[in-house]
Amino acid sequence: MYQERLFTPGPVEIPDRVREVLGRQIIHHRTEEFRQVFLEVRELIKRLLEDPSDNLVLFSSSGTGAMESAVLNFFEEGQKVLVVNGGKFGERWLLLAKHWKLNVIEYSVEWGKSADPERIRDLLKEHPDCMGVLLQISETSTGSYHPVEEIAQICKESDALLVADAITALGVYHIRPSVIGIDVLVGGSQKAFMLPPGLSLLWFSQKAQDRLKDRAFYFSVKRELSKQKEGQTAWTPAISLVLGLRESLHLLLEEGMDRVEKRYRAISEGTRRAIRKLGLEVFPERPSISLTAVKTQDAERIRKELLKHRIRVAGGQDHLKGKIFRISHMGVSDKDGLMLIGVLEVVLKRLGYSVQLGSAVAEYSQALMESGLW
Repeated sequence: MYQERLFTPGPVEIPDRVREVLGRQIIHHRTEEFRQVFLEVRELIKRLLEDPSDNLVLFSSSGTGAMESAVLNFFEEGQKVLVVNGGKFGERWLLLAKHWKLNVIEYSVEWGKSADPERIRDLLKEHPDCMGVLLQISETSTGSYHPVEEIAQICKESDALLVADAITALGVYHIRPSVIGIDVLVGGSQKAFMLPPGLSLLWFSQKAQDRLKDRAFYFSVKRELSKQKEGQTAWTPAISLVLGLRESLHLLLEEGMDRVEKRYRAISEGTRRAIRKLGLEVFPERPSISLTAVKTQDAERIRKELLKHRIRVAGGQDHLKGKIFRISHMGVSDKDGLMLIGVLEVVLKRLGYSVQLGSAVAEYSQALMESGLW
């Protein structure tokens, strides 16, 4: 029996080079060997973000740990923040901010829609004492993209820190936070870094550094930063994941982030064209290139049929359960995407859809040819 293939938006498939590293005997973290690896990882992240600043820390946690760290380390109880809530993970910002007793202004965005920068501008004018804007770049639950570049320009006009969850954007988009104007950037290992879950990343700007608090214990940025600059961590790190991260960062940087983003754009464009050719609907108004959310009342039937072919895609969450399925492009090659579309054609035909076999494959292939990757 061949192995199940993951087209889920985390965890994603792990490249052979990274798996080889993860399979090695573990090393001790309080050694010169680990210290050198950790310092190299920090330098590779700086290259990825194209920012020489030392203002970055890794936590042994899922991405939510770094999200909580962002709330605790850059805001005080009672301070006002604007939360863009356009999906399950926008809701997570909302819950974290309320849990730590921030004064939350909720900008509710219909699931599948993207945030309107002008609405954020208006809200910041209404609330000039707002100290932060919290959003996702890629809202994983809906497949939507929030226009972070435009929103960043608006935040620059105010005192608000722009705090961006890039957990399904970092490693897909060529994100240069200091160029865009992001103040706090959050990432996670099991998405486009192509690792198992268990590592999160937090980068912050000079503007954010000036507001750095010390309200956290395990997720303390100050405590971790002083240690991590020296190549160590305050607490026991996820050693194997750090070693794997070094390899995955090398993979991304060898390809180059401009080309990585181009590849993901081509795969996502080809997938969306194929989906429409099959008579299905792309759910988000402004799709992320990290994944494609597909709207259909047969979402669960399609997922179950794909599983018979050992292909796993994700379903919808909350009120979208059974109404969408989500195809991740993270960690996926252009040829993997072609295989998925071919199997999806067969699945839909067997479910009674009027499908001309090869038509969606042709749409996908044409998009890849037009991109210049093929």
